[in-house]
Amino acid sequence: MATENLNVAIVQPDSVWLDAGQNRLKITALLKELSVQPDLVLLPEMFSTGFCTEPAPVAEPMDGPTVRWMKKTADDLHCAIAGSLIISDHERFYNRLVFLDQHGIEWYDKRHLFCMDGEETAYTAGTRPLIVNLGLWRINFLICYDLRFPVWSRNRQNYDLLVYASSWPSVRSDVWNTLLRARAIENQCYVAGVNRVGTDGNGIGYIGESMMIDPKGKEIAALALSEEGVLSTAVSLNEINNFRTKFPVWKDADGFSIAQ
Repeated sequence: MATENLNVAIVQPDSVWLDAGQNRLKITALLKELSVQPDLVLLPEMFSTGFCTEPAPVAEPMDGPTVRWMKKTADDLHCAIAGSLIISDHERFYNRLVFLDQHGIEWYDKRHLFCMDGEETAYTAGTRPLIVNLGLWRINFLICYDLRFPVWSRNRQNYDLLVYASSWPSVRSDVWNTLLRARAIENQCYVAGVNRVGTDGNGIGYIGESMMIDPKGKEIAALALSEEGVLSTAVSLNEINNFRTKFPVWKDADGFSIAQ
């Protein structure tokens, strides 16, 4: 893929609680609704189970059925795919975003674990970011709660699209909308917010609000509230580069380092 346009498919499912098989079938059916060939398919946080802080019964290895399904889906659609799931690796559990394309597999382990729900006691936090090259595009993948921590997502002129795979509750909808726009504006990049709908096994509700935001903080595409669906939207590398040239905020950015 060498085009300056990127066709992104955002999937917004009503996840079946702790049933990876049913969730794989559900997402496969939603992807059949696409009328445009995607370059990249984006799935929410813990798309195979719902957001769960008791990982042992549902965790999968990196060569498990859900990662194999992701590989098959990418092959069938001739595209890349990314989403977060519960992974068991060397006797530890990770909220891991897996990215697959024709060149192989990469992953990002969630850096900021949600302490108000016990995620930090169940999972091991990640220590490194993940920025992948997809054709001409550079894509930074983060997960849900990471949205609240702008230093971790700071653009050092090393990415063009910022993705948040999320299970973001509807009670904090205003925060979701505000921070997605803030991350796009401050980083002069496109931002994809990928969320689920429905109610999980803990009684927490989600209304989705999956969307694509442009570098000026404007919503350019969004899925319907509280409805399952898949959104296909195209973003332009020429547009973002022209904007950065005409309004080069990045030249005045502060230097810093992140302590591990």
